[in-house]
Amino acid sequence: MFGIVRPCTHRLSNGLKAEWMAHLCGLCLALRGDHGQFARVVTNYDGLIVSVLTDAQSGRAAAQRRTAGPCPLRGMRTASVANGEGARLAASVSLVLASAKIRDHVADRNGLLRRRPVAAAARKVAAGWDRAGARTGATLGFDTSVLVDVVDRQVGIEQLAGPGTPLTVITEPTETATAAAFAHTAVLAGRPGNAAPLAEAGRLFGRLAHLLDAVEDRAADAAEGAWNPLTATGASPAQARRLCDDALHGIRLALRDVEFTDSALVHALLVHELRRSVDRAFGTASCSHQGHGAGPYDGGTGNPYGQPQPQPQPYPAPPSYGQAPPSGPYAHGPQHLNGPQNPYAGGAVPQGGQGGFGGVGAMGVTGAMGATVIPAGMGATEATVDMAGMAASAATAALAGLASPTRRKSPAAS
Repeated sequence: MFGIVRPCTHRLSNGLKAEWMAHLCGLCLALRGDHGQFARVVTNYDGLIVSVLTDAQSGRAAAQRRTAGPCPLRGMRTASVANGEGARLAASVSLVLASAKIRDHVADRNGLLRRRPVAAAARKVAAGWDRAGARTGATLGFDTSVLVDVVDRQVGIEQLAGPGTPLTVITEPTETATAAAFAHTAVLAGRPGNAAPLAEAGRLFGRLAHLLDAVEDRAADAAEGAWNPLTATGASPAQARRLCDDALHGIRLALRDVEFTDSALVHALLVHELRRSVDRAFGTASCSHQGHGAGPYDGGTGNPYGQPQPQPQPYPAPPSYGQAPPSGPYAHGPQHLNGPQNPYAGGAVPQGGQGGFGGVGAMGVTGAMGATVIPAGMGATEATVDMAGMAASAATAALAGLASPTRRKSPAAS
């Protein structure tokens, strides 16, 4: 599976771990229930945040749950899973973005999609998912056309981008899509006043997803001659890191303006784990026992919820080229966020088997909203679930890098 927010199970309490699994399984089952078994391959970490946000605003009393049957990824155990409109919205968003990215990869003739029979199969899958996702979105009052428009506009933006183009210009379509999805959770939860700050949090989340994908894929894209935002604009990793740190702080500020009934899981995912995702992408992760100041971009140590130590700003001046200043009401401020934690550093194995929520492992989920993989450190899922057959199918091959920003051949390579 794919996603930038890959939670660390040994940092989550038993209650939060159960809630996270409820949303993950709920997204997977919503995809199956509305769109068929094969649609479950687009289950992803980031999509479930839509479900988490909806429930966090609705409250435990309004949150819908049902008991799901045994699943290999839960050690053949039943579980209470999310079953409300939030899970269905997450499924619709994930499916439509997957459909758009498949069409984009077909147009770029990436990998196996150079073969006409494979490309034809991928187009058929994409068309079905697009229609199905749009139908589900319509029943929830969500217009999925904004998501399709993202990929269409991304193509033109990347074709025009060059040295000196601000990275925020390139990330704008992704920001728009995630802003729309986050904001609609306020509509579903009956809290329209939350729409504006959630849209801002979603916008910055989309920026992070795009930039982290670019940072992690830069070497591979260079080797393949594929298009990469950092290479195309001449931006340095330090410039990308500055934007990421600004986005992290902006998300935290935006969430303070949201009226939640229960914000514990939202805070764990969008503050703690999202910071960890940035540190992982830039190679600045550190020991899990450290709090503030665990990375080179923060100073001080001690209680991760205490006051940070006084420190100079790590970026005293804006970059000289290739960047735009942070924008939006939440995009400024010092980066006093929680220290990074290692999501796969181990920890005691819970009784009942290795892995996460009471079983042999938890479903793992790689881009913003890829081929399906099970991340190491989440349990023995890799030994119990064989995904090879699914990955070998033509349509699943088309899903590789599904939600990553568009990768086009550079002019030099072509």
